[in-house]
Amino acid sequence: MRTKSLLLLLLMMGILTSCSSSDTGTGGQLDYEQTKKMVVDILKTDEGKKAIQDIMSDDKMKQKLVMDQKVVTDTIQQTLTSDKATEFWKKTFSDPKFASSVANNMKGENEKLLKDLMNDPEYRNMMIQVFKEPEIQKQMADALKSKEYRENLQKVITETVESPLFKVKMQDLLLKAVSEMSKSKSGK
Repeated sequence: MRTKSLLLLLLMMGILTSCSSSDTGTGGQLDYEQTKKMVVDILKTDEGKKAIQDIMSDDKMKQKLVMDQKVVTDTIQQTLTSDKATEFWKKTFSDPKFASSVANNMKGENEKLLKDLMNDPEYRNMMIQVFKEPEIQKQMADALKSKEYRENLQKVITETVESPLFKVKMQDLLLKAVSEMSKSKSGK
């Protein structure tokens, strides 16, 4: 609290000194120089430094200093959209390790975004309209008829059928069906 008071007193003294009139034309320049020297000297003291640190650690002040400055937002915008930045991001994302790391970090957010979009009626209607387009339907049909797709589908089905979990589920379903059939026969 003392340091804030000191800083406030310093600022008021500077304002009063600069507003006061002097007897000579050069005296005004001396008063300014003396005030400037005094302000700089005070800011160099431990109390002055502490006052500045207190002000800079205040969250409201940080927001005003950073977020209210048009220069900061303009610089960020120019930096991210410049030709050099575009080249940098292309080069950076061409590194498989970096791209993988970014993708893993964004996976959860992307899944959440997709789930939110799938629940959005406007987005769903837009997707339905896209899939109704004749060109899209033709491309999908061609893809589903392709040899690669059929081979991949066959591989997935084979892996699924050979999976121990699938076998257990199928056995359970067959036993349940047999049990239900025997109950229905004995009931008649």
